[in-house]
Amino acid sequence: MSKNLLVVFGATGNQGGSIANYVLDDPKLSSKYSVRAITRSASNLQAQILKSKGAEIVEADLNNPSSLKAAVAGAHTVFAVTTTQLSGNTRAIETAQAKALCSELIAADAKYLIWSTLPHVEVISNGNLKVEHFDTKAEIAEFIRSLPIKSAFFAPGYFMQNFTTELMPATPSPANDGTYVFATLCKNDTLLPLVDVTDVGKWVATILEEPDKYQGKVLAAAQGLYAWDEIAQIISKATGKTIKYQQVPDKVFREWMPEGMKDDLQAMYKSYRDYGYYGEAMKEDIDRDVKLAKGHLTSLEEFSKRGNLKF
Repeated sequence: MSKNLLVVFGATGNQGGSIANYVLDDPKLSSKYSVRAITRSASNLQAQILKSKGAEIVEADLNNPSSLKAAVAGAHTVFAVTTTQLSGNTRAIETAQAKALCSELIAADAKYLIWSTLPHVEVISNGNLKVEHFDTKAEIAEFIRSLPIKSAFFAPGYFMQNFTTELMPATPSPANDGTYVFATLCKNDTLLPLVDVTDVGKWVATILEEPDKYQGKVLAAAQGLYAWDEIAQIISKATGKTIKYQQVPDKVFREWMPEGMKDDLQAMYKSYRDYGYYGEAMKEDIDRDVKLAKGHLTSLEEFSKRGNLKF
């Protein structure tokens, strides 16, 4: 029986890489799908690793529409994600990327699209907040639903990797006493749905196994809910460092954010605090969808013990 062609955009990145590797390593899915890994650089080390596992490597870029036709030729199923533009103008850029790709998918007669999306904050907050990079992805998902192609959606939680980057690192305490601080505008008991980005393939695998069952559905992908105080305590225990959480005023937090994203990131953390990452049904959504993931999911304690966090 011939295999369906799965085209994975961003295959050398975090989400796409997790999905491509999961499918190639899984006997059941690798017997059902062949993998075409899309990357901007075929010489990338991760691309070569995927090639060694049997993936076809094709260079393409969502910012270059002329490269997309060859990328999706013969595709049955496609996974794609647009990247938030931290320099600003993310709505225009991500929307243009999505529409260019979808146009080529329809022309290529692709059958199924799995899209990485995010919660629609403007809807969740009843219009009180707008988070452009969240709302844009949610609006793209609605656009995709209107197209003549089957689709399913994957909405990841807050990546544990954010604690290892400039987005949300533990910083030295102002007391200069050797301790560290996580500081946001959230309350100490604000809950965050956390997920290790390397685990995202475990949810998308469920969609790939039974695409008709999950058509039109959105999977809320998180290993669990953690309060900020709990996050600090777990990372402290795992790393041997003393880390505390501190809530700061909204205006102070805004000034810490990068230019071009100050309002957006302030509103994002406000949405976590005031409405919940996924909205009112956050706990129910996570409890339901965590059971759909294939295999073990990395806990925050396990992630922290890997040595990913730098001090």
